[in-house]
Amino acid sequence: MTKTDSIYKAPKAPARLPLDVPWALLGQRSPTVFMRDYWHKRPLLVRNAIPSFALAKAQGQALQSPITAKVLFNYAGDGHIETRLVKAKPWQLEHGPFRKGQIPSLQSHDWTLLVQGVEARHPAAANVLSWFRFIPDARLDDLMISIAGVGGGVGPHVDSYDVFLIQMEGRRRWKISAQSDLSLRDDLPLKILSRFKAKEDWVLEPGDLLYLPPHIAHEGVALDAGCQTWSVGFRSPSYRELLQEGLWRLAESLEDDPSLSARYADPLQGASKDPAVLPRLLEEQITKHLRKLALDQGKQWLPGIGAYLSEPKPHTIFEGPPVMMTPKAFWQSLHSKALVPHPQTRLLIWGNEVFCNGEAVSRQEPPFVQKGWLELARVHSLCLGTKNSRRNKVLVSPSPEKWIPQASSLYEAYCSGWLIWA
Repeated sequence: MTKTDSIYKAPKAPARLPLDVPWALLGQRSPTVFMRDYWHKRPLLVRNAIPSFALAKAQGQALQSPITAKVLFNYAGDGHIETRLVKAKPWQLEHGPFRKGQIPSLQSHDWTLLVQGVEARHPAAANVLSWFRFIPDARLDDLMISIAGVGGGVGPHVDSYDVFLIQMEGRRRWKISAQSDLSLRDDLPLKILSRFKAKEDWVLEPGDLLYLPPHIAHEGVALDAGCQTWSVGFRSPSYRELLQEGLWRLAESLEDDPSLSARYADPLQGASKDPAVLPRLLEEQITKHLRKLALDQGKQWLPGIGAYLSEPKPHTIFEGPPVMMTPKAFWQSLHSKALVPHPQTRLLIWGNEVFCNGEAVSRQEPPFVQKGWLELARVHSLCLGTKNSRRNKVLVSPSPEKWIPQASSLYEAYCSGWLIWA
């Protein structure tokens, strides 16, 4: 059979993932078993995690990455996403955007281009990322693509987060170690381990996957020109970061508490022998109000933390639709078309409250709008038409002409480009 090349067509995951059946992606383990036995615990190598590559090879074909090197180089030059260029021998680190000619040719050796957040730019990357929603969205970060020449890599290092490394084109040799010595070289622009001692060594072929929990030392080196590794990374904020972000949002919410608008008063204050000392009555009053706020309870902090974790990545730019629908046309279209989140939009749920791109979008909205946001957050799609009418019947008001709101948060999110038509 004559060998031919074709493009891997990455399928999109179903809205409701099957969690208790074996997945090829996880080595014939279910997501439930993977999370119990491997997540945040130990590495896992999966051969033929994407069976299409092995099936094509058996038929004399060689599947190629759905995103070409030319496309990735264009992303690296447009300035809309974070990109880095790493060169070895000697080690160098440069930050994009990159002009034409700054990125070495595929035939050159010892270089790697890292392109972050590709799921926001290409549907194939978004589809691959959709298969990892068995892990909470609050933890999911983005999909990064590493494209390299022979010998390309970023050196032996550790990550503070979990990562799935999917080989999409060419081969890459991975060496890993659970070593406790994580000291870094201080003479380099990269965080490279000073004493890396590999304990396991594998060559990943296209379609293979390697999962690594945090703090596992690892090094990947490209063995073929144009080697592509797709990395699904996860957020791992410190508790300090979470509490700081939650605290300042909590402070903002105090504006809505009428009991705190009263002025401090001290009718029982006596004559002070030491006026420089902070009054005991002030301390008592502040303590009383703090007890009322119940700052030791998560429910006071989680709305702010939910808003923070739903913020899009720093490079994100949203644009509204070129032709803006009226509110009435918007709601009418919602009965025949599906509204979906923009690829860079983040949605999270806490209780019955939905946070979108850092905003509490369902708060103080009518029930049908709140339910619409919950549907969008859970399955990333909302349509009130006949196909989903049974599930979404609760979203429809009996008198549509009376409830088309001029300032619904769903409509505002559409106008801002946060939600788009599928």
